Order: sequence, then C-alpha cells, then structure tokens
Amino acid sequence: MGHDRATLADVAKRAGLSKTAASMVLNGREGTRLSAQAHQRVFAAAEELGYRPNVAARSLRTRKTATIAFVSDIVATTRFAGDLIRGALDAAREHDHVLLIAETQGDAAFERYAIETILDRQVDGVIYAAMATRRLSVPPAILSGPVVLLNATSAAAELPGVLPDDEGAGVTVAETLIGYGHRDRIALIGRNRRKERDPEISLAAEARLRGIRATLAAAGVSLQVEGFCPDWLPEHGYTATRALLGRPDRPTAIICMNDRLAFGAYQALGEAGLRIPEEISVISFDDDPTASWLRPRLSTAALPHEQMGRRAVELLLDGQAPKQVRVPMPLRRRRSVAPPRR
Repeated sequence: MGHDRATLADVAKRAGLSKTAASMVLNGREGTRLSAQAHQRVFAAAEELGYRPNVAARSLRTRKTATIAFVSDIVATTRFAGDLIRGALDAAREHDHVLLIAETQGDAAFERYAIETILDRQVDGVIYAAMATRRLSVPPAILSGPVVLLNATSAAAELPGVLPDDEGAGVTVAETLIGYGHRDRIALIGRNRRKERDPEISLAAEARLRGIRATLAAAGVSLQVEGFCPDWLPEHGYTATRALLGRPDRPTAIICMNDRLAFGAYQALGEAGLRIPEEISVISFDDDPTASWLRPRLSTAALPHEQMGRRAVELLLDGQAPKQVRVPMPLRRRRSVAPPRR
C-alpha cells in the first residue's frame, strides 16, 4: 500500500466503508446505524493491518495526549521506588495512558528543564512525587494543568495529594502490642524533633507518634521511655536499644519508628542474649525488604507505595480529586511480637 504505517483510510478501504464510518466504529461512537457485521469488518481490518491511531492528530482534536508526567526528586532510585512507579504504570496502562518519568535528583535547574520539556509535550497532567513523605515546594510551571502530589503535600496551593496513613499505622502498632498484653513497659525508639517539627523533612514522624500516643492513652497506657535518635538508621537503633537495656526495668516491647532502627535494635538485643519475641517484642514501620529477612521476621506496618502510585493516576484522570487521600498501611504480622513474660 506504500505506507510504513497503516492509516485510517487503509482500514476503511479494507472494510469497505467510508473513513468517517470506520473512525466512528474504532472510537466506540454509539448510534452509527452500522450493522454488527460492519463493526466486525472494521475491527478485523484494523487488526490485519496493525492499525494504531495517530495520537498526534487525535490530540489536536481532543486536546488530550494520553500521556502523564511522573516527576520526582530522587524517588526513582530509592528502594521503595519500584512499587510507587509500578502502581502508577499499571493504572496508566489500564486507562490507555503512557507514563513519562523524570527524576530531578534535587537539582533545581534540571527540574526546570525537565518540566519545560515535559510540558512541551502537552501531557494530560503531572504527578509530582517525593522520596520521603514530606511537604514540597511545587514548581509554578506545572500548576497550569492537573497536578496530583504523591507522598507529599504543599503549602503553596490547594493541590490533591496521596499519602500513606502514618497516623493510622501508629494506631495499629499500638493496638497490636496492647492486644498481646503489653501495657506498662512499652518503649519507643526514634524520637527526632527535626523530623517531628519540620514538615519539609518528614510528615511521617509526628503522625506515627500521634497515633501511638492517642491509642495508648485511650487504653490507660503510657510509654515507659522514649529514646531519641539523630536519624532513623541502624546504628542509632543499636545505640538507643543498648541504652534501654541498661535500665533496671527493662521494657517488654520496643516500638521502632522505622525498620532500619529495628535492624539495629535486633543487633543490640542479640548481643545482650535476649530472644525475640520470647523475652522482648519488637514492632516497626515501613516493611523495608530487610524486615522479612530478619530472624525472627519483623512485624511492621507496610508503606502502601504500589497502591499510592495507582491512586495518584486515578485521581489525576478523574478530574475531581479530593484534597488528600490517605492510603492505609497494613500490618505485616510476622514473628517478632508475643505476650510479655509474667
């Protein structure tokens, strides 16, 4: 036929119909008054010829390009990124959209360039994502069209966002320990005033702490001790746990503010000859890949990144997004929690 790519006219000719009729069939237009056989001929012709719609031409008519931009700070190279991106990719594909991914690595100049390049492609909307759950400064350029924040909020504009339910996870973690009978000797490690007070660093820390405290208070329980840590890293979990074990009234359970702290806590407890969970329980947040490799495997409230990525795409395409959507953090019940010794 002399074409590298089949056209609508080719499909129409093969089906024995006009170009307009073929277009109406392929676009699912109702009321065409064409027979079922005619519909079948169009679809068969399109399949035989390998016809694909001309997206550029269609976008001129509909002002839609079937593309979504996914712009992030450094999320694409973090260990949780695969789930965020996978969820967004799956949802985009289900809605016949393509995801364009740009990672800025925190470089403001490159971010401007990436956003300008993406907007030149007339994307249908932008998902602006953060590595850690925090408040972001949103580039003004992306506010000209639909935007959904992922794992983030913004003070600059009333933008819809998708966040993990960290406060709900704090409730779940505290309820789990109470359910096992831990009441008067529960310790927490991972207090960090910068994380708790600066939303541009973290939104998770204060929310998790709020959920833990409210739940314990409702049950007439208070934290026995709260260990402060310079950061949520294994070495700080190790040091904080060593300090707890020096107390005369050793805790029966430890809540770690994330799994990396729990990893350090496991090392300190192992060195002290304490068995988990027979002599002390440990519970945490995030469901880092290391959580299922620890022995015993760590009980932890999982970050629902795949569901968050999917929800962000759905909100963007829905066009009537609420201000915030909080996705539950399910508890991965493993073997690190048991009733306290009496």
